[in-house]
Amino acid sequence: MTKEEFLTNSPEETEALGRCLGSLLGPGAFLALRGDLGGGKTCFTRGVVQAVAPESAHLVASPTFAIMNHYPGRLPVYHFDFYRMAGEDDITDLGFMDYLYGEGVCIVEWSERLESLLPADHLRVTFHYEGFERRRIIVETTGSLPGDSVVTLAKAYKGR
Repeated sequence: MTKEEFLTNSPEETEALGRCLGSLLGPGAFLALRGDLGGGKTCFTRGVVQAVAPESAHLVASPTFAIMNHYPGRLPVYHFDFYRMAGEDDITDLGFMDYLYGEGVCIVEWSERLESLLPADHLRVTFHYEGFERRRIIVETTGSLPGDSVVTLAKAYKGR
């Protein structure tokens, strides 16, 4: 497991971190986002979509009530929000598993609600509220994912 910590001081910086990570993603990537309300998850997702499916970046919004938003692009992005889900049974009933291991990028807000359903290999992104616009964001690999993508992200973001 490889882990890097980032501090952002504005929504724009949180988006920029998402954009840097998005530029490293390929088909089948899975991002498990976790953290409190207002932590920056949707802002970060907007940045990822800017890199992966730029023609859809203007569509990014929290899918809390829709449960899933689809953003078409070079790689389709499937953006889930499980805030309102009671548990894994609710999530599997939605057909969530159909989106795993596909050709797109899967981003899940409130991923802590589906622990046993998470793919073994994914990027975990944890958001910590540190103040009005300041966020501490931890990106880590899980399973057998190589850590080089997280190291590359750290270099790209810190060197921008």
